[in-house]
Amino acid sequence: MKKTFTGRVVVKGECKAEALVSHGGFNTLASYQHSLMFGDKTAKCSDQNNPDLYGRAMAGKALCMPQTIGSTTGGLVLFCAASMERQAACLLFSKPIDSLAAAGAILADVWTEHSMPTVDSLGDEFLSFVQSGDTITVSSDGKVTVER
Repeated sequence: MKKTFTGRVVVKGECKAEALVSHGGFNTLASYQHSLMFGDKTAKCSDQNNPDLYGRAMAGKALCMPQTIGSTTGGLVLFCAASMERQAACLLFSKPIDSLAAAGAILADVWTEHSMPTVDSLGDEFLSFVQSGDTITVSSDGKVTVER
């Protein structure tokens, strides 16, 4: 089964990766804190309040979420994850991205060699359809294809 969604491009790029889905808000600091502090290169999610992601490796995955929540350090955390090569393959938002997450994704694209293509406003149907383990293909024009 294959379905394509179109969103707004925040950071241009292409990738193909395995989906990792959070149905609740993604707390960037809580999720990456242990990875950035203690050297976990797989970036296992350390946010115990996120049952969809807790304990799952985020590095190299197509991170699918409604929005980010939590600390004002969120953008810096995304930038640091990219600079330490622990970033997601891409960031996919069903809702419009917040300014902090956008800043982190854009800074990672500009200041590191580890860009995270970022697409927002994919819609609620996207988050209802996509499942962890699906294959995600992101095109530079904002098209996101989900295959299972």
